Amino acid sequence: MNGNIWIYILVAFGVSYLIRVLPLTIFKKPIKNRFVRSFLHYAPYVTLALMTFPAIFESTQIVWSGLAALVAGVVMAYFGLGLPVVALSCCSIVFVVELIFCR
Repeated sequence: MNGNIWIYILVAFGVSYLIRVLPLTIFKKPIKNRFVRSFLHYAPYVTLALMTFPAIFESTQIVWSGLAALVAGVVMAYFGLGLPVVALSCCSIVFVVELIFCR
């Protein structure tokens, strides 16, 4: 996975950059189509999610620790906790679950 991380970063950068820059360079008038505007708004977030979601399960020793951190992170984010709190909590959850189950 370490060799592919630069490819992932470059693809995420390229997609995010092109989606943000191309409409500014190609279209002279504001985009009024709701579908196109929605697509251009959400595409970078979807690309980032699709690239990081598999890493949640592959970067831990067991799948259950990644799943526990994912569920906890989604619940904490739903209740409006900030990114540092969610990230530190998820890292702590992975540590505790693997400490318990990977002896």
